[in-house]
Amino acid sequence: MRKIKVLLTALTLLALIPAGMAFPGGSSGGGASRIPTEAEKRSDELAASIDSSLIDANTRFAFDILQELVSEDRGKNVFISPLSILLALAMTYNGAAGDTNLAMAEALQFSGFDLEELNQSFSDLMFSVVNADEKVEISIANSIWYRLGFEAEEDFIERNKTYYSSEVRELDFSDPGAAGTINRWIEGATKGKIAKMLDVIPGDAVMYLINAIYFKGDWTHRFSEKATRDEEFNLETGGTKKVPMMHIEQQFRHARGNNLGFLRLPYGREKLVMYILLPDEGEDLDAIIAELDDESWNWLKSGLAEKEVALAMPKYRIEYGVKLINDALAKLLCNRR
Repeated sequence: MRKIKVLLTALTLLALIPAGMAFPGGSSGGGASRIPTEAEKRSDELAASIDSSLIDANTRFAFDILQELVSEDRGKNVFISPLSILLALAMTYNGAAGDTNLAMAEALQFSGFDLEELNQSFSDLMFSVVNADEKVEISIANSIWYRLGFEAEEDFIERNKTYYSSEVRELDFSDPGAAGTINRWIEGATKGKIAKMLDVIPGDAVMYLINAIYFKGDWTHRFSEKATRDEEFNLETGGTKKVPMMHIEQQFRHARGNNLGFLRLPYGREKLVMYILLPDEGEDLDAIIAELDDESWNWLKSGLAEKEVALAMPKYRIEYGVKLINDALAKLLCNRR
């Protein structure tokens, strides 16, 4: 059987999903205000125009795939970019037909959406994310590589070029240097952070669909290096470990509920944010993650209120790793049948 491979090469410091964006409107925190650029204004307009039901569907998928991957890698740190997964699979969805189309629509929460409307919404979302803040560096790159001699459907290729700005290249997969050619594209798209994803190209592979996201940004309220000190960090398995802890006292949007604390930590002009969930002492983190969905997420966000917060969090580093999500996606599909 010939295979189409989907590669996700996200290198981000936050989960870039619509639920993690503060659209529409202006700053909702204490950061310094400034006049938005024309690109930022357009970003806000497009983000506000995206169908809220699609945003909710994307959020449901984000938590669904997170829950499956956390279940697979129980006891390990899990970092994913739901947007990267959705974009790569949305590109693939444009070439699906029959039972495959129906199965993907179920798993990806695309049922009920017109294909052109769906594509335009993802196109608008990509523009909104990339142009959300001129002080935050974000790039989204898509590409399609197909085996020399393989006849790709013209409308599939054109839709991906039009809506996802995909680079499309025919490549001799039997050439020993073919994997290196794709790896070099990925390295360029991730600003050199991911140098090698493919070792070899299997003989049954006919196409690669690749999404790469790069993110680099500073928090609106930056942590001071002078306030970082070694302290005890409570481990989920019990006990403690001494780690560098960053400290800041600042006005943040914060809430409590469902046995956890919830904090909004914004970047730049506060259109891109990190949300932090801190379980109460004795609460199981995996159990809390298992209960998250679009409704509970929106409920948590609706309770956010500005208040003075003394925040301490571990200094952390995120590194790239390879994770196959085929089994997780298959489980999502089975759970919906």
